[in-house]
Amino acid sequence: MQLFYTPNINLTASTFILDEAESKHAIKVLRLDINDKVTLINGKGTFFEAEITQAHAKKCELRILSSTTETNTKPNIHIAIAPTKNNDRLEWFVEKATEIGITEITTLICQRSERKTLKIDRLEKTAVAAMKQSLKATLPKINGPVSFKDFIKNTPQQTNLFIAHCLDNKEKHLSQLCTKNESSIILIGPEGDFTKEEIDLAIKNHFKPISLGKSRLRTETAGVVACHTINLINE
Repeated sequence: MQLFYTPNINLTASTFILDEAESKHAIKVLRLDINDKVTLINGKGTFFEAEITQAHAKKCELRILSSTTETNTKPNIHIAIAPTKNNDRLEWFVEKATEIGITEITTLICQRSERKTLKIDRLEKTAVAAMKQSLKATLPKINGPVSFKDFIKNTPQQTNLFIAHCLDNKEKHLSQLCTKNESSIILIGPEGDFTKEEIDLAIKNHFKPISLGKSRLRTETAGVVACHTINLINE
């Protein structure tokens, strides 16, 4: 299946023209031609089956044949994660979480964060590639840097609010506390972990402290483990 990301496609469209980058990929790289069939995805959960009517490397024209909605019965998974010092590691987390299945990612600026600025567009491109790789039609929402205090203050109270930290190895595992079929928000700290002040603030605002296992995990690994654990619970 050849997937092309087309966020601007109209749900009622009968024809569509790929942008120059996707047109070049279709015609020059994949060597597709007139009458070849492809699948378009809008990042909002819809697949469009289409047929090439004009094989042009700068504006490949398509006829829309049908559309279907992606089936997803799992609850929302939102991970707020501190940017890693090495940006490649954060991109790796975004890639893997998108493949596994995540709804929303927020980059969280904490007291011990070593990186406080980042290019959201790079993370979005990583997510698009991972969405296509995993044959999904829904792109996770990626939010720009938000301070820890602001995020906590603006998070509505719900059942599955969690903060993963390393200060106490007696916390219950995420798998023991996560309620099935309920949306979840998980806080993942920076390389130096959350401060005690941040942990206390989160707990005061109804976040439950959790463990992700006995091993001490890197930030990006902890994010992937949390994402995978919640997906397994909701299988």
